Amino acid sequence: MSPVCRRRERRISDAGRQAAAASPPAEQSALPAATGKLAVQSAPSSPVTTSHTPRFLPIVRRPARSNGERFAAVYVMALEDKRDKSMSFTQMVIEEDSMRNGRGLSDQWADSVMVRPRTTERHITVHRRLVLGFAISILGLIIVTIIAVLLSVKFEECSNDGGNRVGNATVYSGVKFNQTREILSNPNPSKTAGKPWTQLRLPTSIKPNHYDLNITAFMDNFTFTGEICIWMLCVKPTKHIVLHADKLLVEGVEVTVANTSDHRGIRKYFLYPQNQVLVIMLSRELKAQKHYTAKIKYSAKIADELLGFFRSSYVTNGERSYLAVTQFSPTHARKTFPCLDEPVYKATFKIAIKHQEPYLALSNMPVDAVIHEEDGWIIEQFSSTPRMSTYYLAWAICNFTYKETVTESGITVRLYARPDAIQRGSGDYALNITKRLLEFYEDYFNVSYSLPKLDLLAVPKYPYAAMENWGLSVFVEQRLLLDPGVSSIPYLLDVTMVVVHEICHQWFGDLVTPIWWEDVWLKEGFAHYFEYVGTDFLYPDFNMEKQRFLTDDLHAVMLLDGLASSHPISQEVLQATDIDRVFDWIAYKKGAALIRMVANFMGQHVFQIGLQDFLMEHMYGNAGRNDLWNKLTETLQKIGETINIREVMDRWTLQMGYPVVTIGRNESSGDTLTISQEHFIYDLTAKSVNPTLSNNSYLWEIPLTVAVGNLSHILSETMIWINNKTEHHRISFLDSSSWLVGNLNQSGYFRVNYDLRNWKLLIDQLMTNPEVISVGNRAGLIDDAFNLARAGYLPQNIPLEIIRYLYKEKEFLPWHAASNVLLHLDKLVDRNKEYNIFSQYVLQQVAPAYNLLGWPEDAVNSTVVQASYQTEELRRKVIILACKFGIALCHEKAVSLLSEWMTSDHNRIPPNVRDIAYCTGISLMDDNVWDFIWTKYQSSTAVSEKKILLEALACSKNTILLNRLLNLSLNSQTVPDQTTIDVIIHVAKYPNGRDLAWKFFQDKWSVFKSRYGEALFMNSKLIKGVTEFLSTEAELKELKEFIKNVRAGADASFTQAVEIVEANVRWHGLFEDELFQWLRKSLSS
Repeated sequence: MSPVCRRRERRISDAGRQAAAASPPAEQSALPAATGKLAVQSAPSSPVTTSHTPRFLPIVRRPARSNGERFAAVYVMALEDKRDKSMSFTQMVIEEDSMRNGRGLSDQWADSVMVRPRTTERHITVHRRLVLGFAISILGLIIVTIIAVLLSVKFEECSNDGGNRVGNATVYSGVKFNQTREILSNPNPSKTAGKPWTQLRLPTSIKPNHYDLNITAFMDNFTFTGEICIWMLCVKPTKHIVLHADKLLVEGVEVTVANTSDHRGIRKYFLYPQNQVLVIMLSRELKAQKHYTAKIKYSAKIADELLGFFRSSYVTNGERSYLAVTQFSPTHARKTFPCLDEPVYKATFKIAIKHQEPYLALSNMPVDAVIHEEDGWIIEQFSSTPRMSTYYLAWAICNFTYKETVTESGITVRLYARPDAIQRGSGDYALNITKRLLEFYEDYFNVSYSLPKLDLLAVPKYPYAAMENWGLSVFVEQRLLLDPGVSSIPYLLDVTMVVVHEICHQWFGDLVTPIWWEDVWLKEGFAHYFEYVGTDFLYPDFNMEKQRFLTDDLHAVMLLDGLASSHPISQEVLQATDIDRVFDWIAYKKGAALIRMVANFMGQHVFQIGLQDFLMEHMYGNAGRNDLWNKLTETLQKIGETINIREVMDRWTLQMGYPVVTIGRNESSGDTLTISQEHFIYDLTAKSVNPTLSNNSYLWEIPLTVAVGNLSHILSETMIWINNKTEHHRISFLDSSSWLVGNLNQSGYFRVNYDLRNWKLLIDQLMTNPEVISVGNRAGLIDDAFNLARAGYLPQNIPLEIIRYLYKEKEFLPWHAASNVLLHLDKLVDRNKEYNIFSQYVLQQVAPAYNLLGWPEDAVNSTVVQASYQTEELRRKVIILACKFGIALCHEKAVSLLSEWMTSDHNRIPPNVRDIAYCTGISLMDDNVWDFIWTKYQSSTAVSEKKILLEALACSKNTILLNRLLNLSLNSQTVPDQTTIDVIIHVAKYPNGRDLAWKFFQDKWSVFKSRYGEALFMNSKLIKGVTEFLSTEAELKELKEFIKNVRAGADASFTQAVEIVEANVRWHGLFEDELFQWLRKSLSS
């Protein structure tokens, strides 16, 4: 809390609360005498005097009143007294509207009230009967009104008993989270007017400028207390302050005019759990363009879950240690402190954390001061942050140690982890690449890193791979710690790309933040795209952006985006459940693919300049997709290009899916192409059932690049913009002997189909001289062909004929693409009685490459002799396929390597193939091997080794051991919560474990929902992992029944799962016979 807020703080005790109730608020006593409600009462003979009760208008002299008038006045005064005790919300609004300027109604009205002269006796006599009748009527009306109002007041008293209604300036009354649920859970829709807390978004009446937040953490019982002072600007007049708050025990609320002791009266406050908000109802209206502070005291638990402020633990030398860490994205800051928890409400934060020794505290900013108190308590005060959103605020309390380095621009980079991991050097790799990446991004974006330090924190339990908190990025250990002696290239790439991703967020996400969650893909898409660009900076020979991006990102997300249950990348977000829904692979991977497409058709250098200008214009603020598109358009205009990026990209971001572009030759004109586009979808029958999917308005503006080639070389390359359903274009060098390929290096986000003649020409080219076609397009042809056939756009033989050339393929990428589609097809056919025909066909393509490459060998000193990245990854991919499909030599080698380790207790298996050897050995050897691997898992301290040991246990064919593994996976002391999902998915990958994993998932659904319910990706990943291999009618029916029983029909993950299983069933019915018919014919010829 800042010094100013502390000076104004009123320490609340029982005596203090009584004093506050007895004495009027300072602001009220400063008002003119009578402000508020016009009341009928006896006119005193004395002059107007000052009153401490601002409910009444100034008293003026009136004519003497009759007994009836006096009677009415008495009842009205009694009613006013009653209203003091039970003031309804509506009445308070009326009252306050009339006293905004300190006077009742207007000055002119008050001044017009004056004493009339006495009337004559004659006039009274003439009108006596009329006046008497009128008085009786008025009296009757008054009596009826009084009765009605008294009944109304009585009703209000009943309805407000549980509402924590308080009228003093300072309020402390321990409101529990669910205390008002009964009253507020079902508000009458007709009465929501004037109740901003019932809206799905926060009202726009206030805007935060600064938060002072003091946290006291009790690590012995995992609770904490908080004291927050929010400095805010009133944007428009309001009598309500609505803040996000979830599962907090609010103990006190105080609102003052900023930098004064002028307290605002508080009628009551309450938590409204339906929208996770705290509502503060004020006695008087906050004035527009005035600054105020809201101080709130509260307490809560340090949760044993994965969101908000939660605890984790680890074991060193048999002793368990605890830590506490935050995860606020996207909507969980409200679990830890009351705030405006929407990304547009940026403010500065001053954090102070009180804890006991020997713990240390970390936060976004460096420590300003450390105060040592009695009994081992420490207060660590952190510097104020720049303007930022709540979701990437962070802190941690731990007893970790660290290593540090400093960038060329003076940024201190530290990596915090368990002391044994730091001592072993497990964090050195991530620390060193972070330093280089900060320098890379500063140069690429031409914008300096904004904070004086960046800490990386490796925690044992975390819901995601990492979180980009500004200045304090938190990682699960498996994505940050790396032991070079036991880590494979895939593991190294995982760590590298997660670090690259989170460092990018320090600019895209932290420095410039999306306005609202509908554009979350902007920050996540950019960070995901730069995973490949940044890794290329670190390892130029890996060629990640041009190659690995295709198989790991583009091909993967097209599988999801080709479903009828997909959604636009920018989608409407109304409530918290919608926010969770937008964090999916469509946002991350499709976002990255679209950004890559824009970068390619703009040109990488021009695109870079546009990003630099975008960041400069919006730094420390918020931006939406149109801000980006407009800035990129301006950048193109500066070099004379007239492409309107917004017009192009709205088609890609505001409608779901992607197109398949079909290129056909015009038989009457050899150099003319007919090019058409349509919405690609795996279930072609869905278009006839769903009018939305069959809508002819599905059109994209497509940057189509086309190359023409022959057996020896490429003849021409050109780019065509396709805007219509069907177009005709003339292409140079196209003749009867030349082939063409579209979407060069798969830079665009679409599939390409051809007429059968062109497909045959491409197959001939691959069989004769594959290098003429780029490596990216070779991988693209494999992926497009298999997926077009899967959806029914192509005959089933075309993709199988394409992969016949693989024995000639020397590059990793096409093998990787082929491995992905073959392993998927394998899961569809592995229960077919003729499965051996499929397996035999795959082995024909794999055996030559396996015989050529073999396994990597150890050197004399037991270190791995590694070739280049491309060669090592190609070798690894071929070994996976060789052992999977049953090459005997591959099995023998795996068993030999594992047996040697068991005998000598010295692991000489090369790190890059350890997972293959472990899995193959366990699947072929006796149960003793399983026990040996389980023991090694328990004793290993290297996180990368523990990961592959645990996953290898799922390869057993013994169902008893698999069931044992599934049950062990739920023990958080043995298997980290985030790793449980990986274990279950690995069991589901193999035929012997598929049914077991699916049944285990159903039996334990309530456990998973409770554990991972609000954690993004967790349950969706698990649902997909245990259902994507179901492929029979009976399994589909069982899935639907399960969804119905658990009432999860509205869950997008289950909707997607049903569609995938339906596609599997449909493929069996439509295409399986065709596939095996071709395989039989091919193998016999």
